[in-house]
Amino acid sequence: MVTVFIPKETAEGETRVAATPATVKRLVQNQFTVLIETHAGEKAFLNDSAYQAEGATIVGSAAEGFGQADLVAMVNTPTTDQVHQMKSGATIISFIYAVRSHDLVNTLKDKGINAYAMDSIPRISRAQKLDALSSQSNLAGYKAVLLAAAELPKIFPLLMTAAGTIRPAKVVIMGAGVAGLQAIATAKRLGAVVEVSDIRPAVKEQVQSLGATYIEVPSEENLETEGGYAKEASEAFLKKQAEVTRAHLVDADVIITTALIPGKPAPVLVKEDVVKDMRDGSVIVDLAAEQGGNCELTEKGQTVERHGVKIMGILNLPGTLPLNASEIYAKNILNVIEDNLNKEKQFNWNFEDEIVDQAMVVYQGDIRHAPTREAMGLGPLEKPAMAASGGNN
Repeated sequence: MVTVFIPKETAEGETRVAATPATVKRLVQNQFTVLIETHAGEKAFLNDSAYQAEGATIVGSAAEGFGQADLVAMVNTPTTDQVHQMKSGATIISFIYAVRSHDLVNTLKDKGINAYAMDSIPRISRAQKLDALSSQSNLAGYKAVLLAAAELPKIFPLLMTAAGTIRPAKVVIMGAGVAGLQAIATAKRLGAVVEVSDIRPAVKEQVQSLGATYIEVPSEENLETEGGYAKEASEAFLKKQAEVTRAHLVDADVIITTALIPGKPAPVLVKEDVVKDMRDGSVIVDLAAEQGGNCELTEKGQTVERHGVKIMGILNLPGTLPLNASEIYAKNILNVIEDNLNKEKQFNWNFEDEIVDQAMVVYQGDIRHAPTREAMGLGPLEKPAMAASGGNN
């Protein structure tokens, strides 16, 4: 039997967990042995007894679980110590961010640990049930609007009273990916007037279908990858975008920024001169704070006031909704595992599947992920046919 281990997350402030009692039940039904580190789900309001009731075994230490596991499922990137506690040939399934985590990738390679990156799953229709970036971003977009509404010194909706009319708040959202689209929907439900800018013209119809106004920035550049992610825009485009959006940003009560480029620092879309010209009491929620921020004045992990504007660089917004965030992330993990069960319900990594092929960053001592190899200055890897030799890990 294949042993799956779910450790307690050790990253500062992390509240999520990579399995729930419901996903443990499915794994046990599929003949996996499931080990849960004691109190792993505590911060997501999932207790040990609930896991045990579904067939999991609770282990008293992370080292005990890492030492036995064939598969380790986590939320955050593993630490060097955690990697060294794993047995050679085991596989870690978690966010890896390999393009910017070269030391970790080399440690995994040298230790003989395979790494399936939840952040490298291609954005194709068939992979939507595995797409943890999207599932977590969806929650982040929702919570960002609630935070802005709580901090703004005015209400979002139009309100007509005997004493007069209160105009609706104006919200500008930079980036119409998963987080941005959820932010649009949430802000509209709260009654705000919403405007949106994105470098990909293809999202215009999605923006408009949610009742928002799309801020058009004319361009002939192709700014979307084959995998559906935004590309790094040219300086010329960013300059044009800044010119077009400036008046909209300055007039906003709330700006929510969501623009990220995989493996790159976040593009700066809200400069200090824009913040200076915004009304006092306005709010900026920067969902790109982890990668430097879309606002020039964002401070990572902090809420600050600059030029009369509150700028929120809060990290890990999904972790502020730990129960739901854990539920959907755990289902993403379960789907990854179940997609690699063969007809006999035996677990083998299927490298004929483009999802596995692109998401498996390190396998059997090889760094396989093309963007990571490029970032590390390595040449292309000749990938042998591996469908029949995936092994149990």
